[in-house]
Amino acid sequence: MLSESFLHEKHQRTNLSNTDKGCNMKKEYDFSKARKNPYASQLKKQITIRLDEDSIGYFKEISEQVGIPYQSLINLYLRDCAVQNRKLDLSWK
Repeated sequence: MLSESFLHEKHQRTNLSNTDKGCNMKKEYDFSKARKNPYASQLKKQITIRLDEDSIGYFKEISEQVGIPYQSLINLYLRDCAVQNRKLDLSWK
């Protein structure tokens, strides 16, 4: 367990090194001229979705091959379906 004096000393060193690097933070910032993020509508929304293990495994395998996180691959695939206006051809037997 780290002692309180060690943590205090580390905190002091961090503050000194930040000051030495010219990383001085203002005590107050003026946001009166700030504007809304123009890309806010393009941000992702977190949801909960239930997927079967085989589907997740499929995207995880591709993820390892291409180096893109599997959740991003799923999003890209779904976005492509939406852009291409793909419809599911489903028939019950």
